[in-house]
Amino acid sequence: MNGKLAGYARRGAMAVSAHGALRGVLHASGAALLRGLLPASCALCGQLHRAQDAGDSDELLCAGCAAQFFGSQRDAAPRCPRCANPLPGAVTGSPAAAASPLVAAAAGSPPATGSSPATGSSPATGSSLATGSSLAAATDLPAAGSPLDNALALRGAVASQLCGACRVHPPAFDVTLVAADYALPIDQLVLQLKFGHRLALAALFARLLRDAVLLQPGFVLPALLCPVPLGPRRLAERGYNQSLEIAKPLARGLGVALHPRLISRVRETAAQSSVAPELRQQNIAGAFAIADPALVQGRHIGVVDDVMTSGRTLNELAATLKRHGAARVSNLVFARTPPH
Repeated sequence: MNGKLAGYARRGAMAVSAHGALRGVLHASGAALLRGLLPASCALCGQLHRAQDAGDSDELLCAGCAAQFFGSQRDAAPRCPRCANPLPGAVTGSPAAAASPLVAAAAGSPPATGSSPATGSSPATGSSLATGSSLAAATDLPAAGSPLDNALALRGAVASQLCGACRVHPPAFDVTLVAADYALPIDQLVLQLKFGHRLALAALFARLLRDAVLLQPGFVLPALLCPVPLGPRRLAERGYNQSLEIAKPLARGLGVALHPRLISRVRETAAQSSVAPELRQQNIAGAFAIADPALVQGRHIGVVDDVMTSGRTLNELAATLKRHGAARVSNLVFARTPPH
């Protein structure tokens, strides 16, 4: 009797499992069918488009905006590997980058007549890059090759070059990787996620950030990810943490464990954007605590955020992680505010 009951139970469990799998397939198929039949509105330009026309840009962006603002060559100009600010002579994410001698070299073409690679200090970063022949020798770029391949080769060649600010005042974090500049029109997407409750954008940000991470030469994935936490008051007001909403699909895309409550904000602070730059460190000091130091000890921690502006919040968070024994802290941020 017991054997029969056990058999019935096994068959029942298998039936439930098969039913659940079938429902999953039907749900996915139905969603794909709807995306193919109904036009989607591009989050940037508002143009109606068929989801499949956007390829890997999801239904949130039309193919044109995906290529223009997030194309493979869009952000190939080198950045400081520590803070992700553009290095001198390269203005990422703008038409000016195409005129940069560094980017021209990366694209396999010589600089325009009368131009020369930056040799002085940039007001934004204070660092300098190699000149003419030394740049060519250092990068060892192939004479032929796609512009993207050459740009990525250049990015890897300058990966050890820090901006002046990071040389003079090294931050607590070790690496910052970003998907885009926080500038028009991409900043509007961030604002829609942050204040407009357009949570679907979080998956798009995560995919674009994942692509940026996987394209970074030599980057070792963190042992775990955690979002920048919100304070209880702001979380109650907003109803969600936009950094966590990005971190969830990003962790799945990278195959890295996510610990949403690893870091808590133990002190309510004013929004950094509302605080004068010289007071931002004071505003954020002592704001974070680690819930389980054993998860941090000797490990590489990835911190996920939507926007990096001054970097004070991420620096305080990294310093807190390092005090609890973190071996390395990498910032994975969707958008970086360019230096003003």
